[in-house]
Amino acid sequence: MASNVTMIPPKTGQPDILRVAAYCRVSSDSTDQLHSYAAQIREYTRQISDHDGWEMVDVYADEGLTGTKLDKREDFNRMMADCRKGKIDRILVKSISRFARNTRDCLASLRELSRLGISVYFEKENIDTGTLTTELMVSVSASLAQQESISISQNMRMSWERMMEKGEFITTNPPLGYELSDGCRLKIKEDEAETVRWIFQTYLEGISTRQIAAELTKRGVRTTEGNTTWNPRSIQLILTNEKYMGDTLCKKRYTTDTFPFIVKRNRGEADQYYIENSHPGIITKETFARVQELRENRSRKKQTEMQDYPLRSKVICGNCGTLFLRRVTQNGLVSWVCRKHDERAADCSVGRIPEQELYTAFVRMYNKLKLHEGIVLQPVLNQLDDLNTALQRDNPAMLEVNRAIAQATEQSYNISKLRAGGLLDADACAAKLTAISAQLTQLRAKRRRLLQNDDIEETVETIRQTVEMVRNGPDILESFDETMFASLIERIIVDSRSGVRFRLKGGIELAEQLGEAAR
Repeated sequence: MASNVTMIPPKTGQPDILRVAAYCRVSSDSTDQLHSYAAQIREYTRQISDHDGWEMVDVYADEGLTGTKLDKREDFNRMMADCRKGKIDRILVKSISRFARNTRDCLASLRELSRLGISVYFEKENIDTGTLTTELMVSVSASLAQQESISISQNMRMSWERMMEKGEFITTNPPLGYELSDGCRLKIKEDEAETVRWIFQTYLEGISTRQIAAELTKRGVRTTEGNTTWNPRSIQLILTNEKYMGDTLCKKRYTTDTFPFIVKRNRGEADQYYIENSHPGIITKETFARVQELRENRSRKKQTEMQDYPLRSKVICGNCGTLFLRRVTQNGLVSWVCRKHDERAADCSVGRIPEQELYTAFVRMYNKLKLHEGIVLQPVLNQLDDLNTALQRDNPAMLEVNRAIAQATEQSYNISKLRAGGLLDADACAAKLTAISAQLTQLRAKRRRLLQNDDIEETVETIRQTVEMVRNGPDILESFDETMFASLIERIIVDSRSGVRFRLKGGIELAEQLGEAAR
């Protein structure tokens, strides 16, 4: 008896109703932005509503000047979040330059959307990412858009440069005490200006930046960012800002020419422009000069005092990585304090460490090292000597690494030739080339390690000097020896209030307990 067969057609993967969204970037000019945003909402709403089988989700829009970095594009990120939640099936965009001006970010976003089953249609380029073979076209177009972004940025910077040369450009980010007027001109904001005057006057009266910051925090005074927590660094920035006496130093920071753009502190790499009497000053030039003189005097005095302390610049926090820069005396107890903890205790749990406990721990560490030098230091020195000797000879390992690098490089070249000739699948080629690239990275790293003779020789010599210092030192240290400490110790790493590590010159670290934990 014949069987009944019913054909079941494959599912297309497309829903009956496509949920469609639109993404656009609009001009940063506030008036034009509102007009453009409204116009695009109307256009996209009409376009989606008139299309059979489409359902409007939303129109996502960001300001035009934020297009070079995705992390600043709030609506773009909101759209991507909605995509991940399964709210969108298709996205309409005017052009690739409106979607992203960075090739890497553009492709990363498109690949993620592809994995989510979401297609993107670029109207200007007539590209639909629903067709996988168009990714190369997107890459080329995105590269062009990136160049456009670089060109726009360069033109904008040239415009600012010309304004600086004429003394017309002051700032786009007013400091505390000022607000913008007529574009980039500074106008005194009197309620904040009183705080600025108080900071300068209080500093001249002998109050430290730390005490000033604590008092402003206590009063609840807000910073330019709207915070009520002040720190000594923010006070120092105010005290050294020439704008408060009515002058302007332009281009304290500069933007790199390469993409993605990076803002760096200008240490002479780019031209600067100093504009005198560019705007009304909150304080007099005489007051500003007196503050700078006082700062320099305090700095010189602090440096002179710190030179007498053997722990200066030697102690580092193992928790947050900052130096213990402050030496504090309280109720007769001298301590060193982690800088980050000192500025805000919640930022680092490692607090103050008594100076005498560090001295005592060093004495204890030295005495142990003297007693067990043959167990601790000599084996390390012997191993490094053996390694250095092996590297000085014809090293079979080096020959093998070079041979493997040559073979991998030739293999990569051959695969690229086959791909260019259309003889290998693009995806298969990409996978093989990625694997070879990873192999080459590992081989080159191994070769670098084998070639580091100079570093090993230097380390061997440093450890040898450390061994000799211990061997020739006293049999027992009764108290802290400043000369021995300076000769042996590269760094003290404070892991907690009860434990530290002494890093000897040469890199060997020895742990010691502090205070009650050591007893």
